[in-house]
Amino acid sequence: MTNTHTPRPGHAGPDRAAMLRVDQAGEYGATRIYAGQLAVLGDRHPMARQIEHMAAQEDRHLDHFNAMMARRQVRPTLLQPFWHVAGFALGAASAIMGPEAAMACTAAIETEIDRHYSEQLEALGDTDPELSDAIVDFQAEEVEHRDAALAAGAERAPAYPVLSGLVRMGCRVAIAFSTRI
Repeated sequence: MTNTHTPRPGHAGPDRAAMLRVDQAGEYGATRIYAGQLAVLGDRHPMARQIEHMAAQEDRHLDHFNAMMARRQVRPTLLQPFWHVAGFALGAASAIMGPEAAMACTAAIETEIDRHYSEQLEALGDTDPELSDAIVDFQAEEVEHRDAALAAGAERAPAYPVLSGLVRMGCRVAIAFSTRI
């Protein structure tokens, strides 16, 4: 097994700029998803406070990654305008299907983000404590979001396995594209 903590000779190690770019894109997308959910469910819906809480945490994550990108002179993904629309549309569409579907969307995304952050932490090792510390902090909150969504009835959403699978696949595609573009 290759040690991902120490770069091999001739290997530059993890692409921290790409990691930061995709993480910022993901947090941006999350803010748009929650905005779409709240636009449909409204601020008086029983789940609104929970969604607003998760959205506020995503805003904090986004602000942190935006500041890191500025300090490190990392450009955002060129797909950001697409994620602006797609994130809101996904949030709104899931909420139109019902509050359980909105939570299914959240649970699916946060499952993939947990996996993604774990892979990044393994690749980073101890090479970038600032980025690693942010990922560890934010990953814990993403897991809280997933668990809260499951507790709020995500698995009761219509066609939950299909919905969850499609959202998770879309999330993996978004990660792949945002890392490279």
